[in-house]
Amino acid sequence: MNYDCLIVDDEELLSENTRDYFNTFGVKTAWVADAASCMDFFRDNQTGLVLLDINLGGSSGFDLCKQLRETTDIPILFISARTSDSDMLLALGVGGDDYVPKPYSLPVLLAKVKAVLRRYQGEGDAVFVCGKLRVDFAHTAVFVDGERLALKAMEYKLLVYLVKNRNHVVTKDEIFREVWEQSITTDNTLNVHIRHLREKIEDNPNEPRYIKTVWGTGYIFEAAEL
Repeated sequence: MNYDCLIVDDEELLSENTRDYFNTFGVKTAWVADAASCMDFFRDNQTGLVLLDINLGGSSGFDLCKQLRETTDIPILFISARTSDSDMLLALGVGGDDYVPKPYSLPVLLAKVKAVLRRYQGEGDAVFVCGKLRVDFAHTAVFVDGERLALKAMEYKLLVYLVKNRNHVVTKDEIFREVWEQSITTDNTLNVHIRHLREKIEDNPNEPRYIKTVWGTGYIFEAAEL
């Protein structure tokens, strides 16, 4: 069975309320309480996005995220009451695409989930090519030298925003607002995503050809379409 969203969280009441709210507004959602049930879910079902808590009873959402990343590149959004920078950076480092603090607003979380699903599924039919880099917006696919890259959803969203604003400096605040759709994202979070993108698309991440830092301001994607 195909779902839009899977919630993996051992907080029963919150998870059931979130699931029911999402389903009411047309986002087909399932809920499981632990890592084992999550892996069982994927044996018979598919989902477009995972909302994943860090604390899952006797297991860790970090470990589960790493396990899921072995077989899927769907967006994984961590949802947790743990809001330290170290937790956020670890969540992104193990394969998470975003970090949503608890308690969350159901309408805001629903809007975020819809936005991620919409962007991950892709819109339009344009293809951008620059050197060895090719971005296929219709299929949300990125290629370097003809090889498809495994980008996380937020990495793809960030790359697309930079590409569509190529040859123009975009500030960090603008990226927080337009890519993360919030202003509380930390510089560390953005820096991690930029570093991961450079490692995947640049010949030499330490001397980037495409994504360049504009110190004190933000970033610029330097490109001439071929």
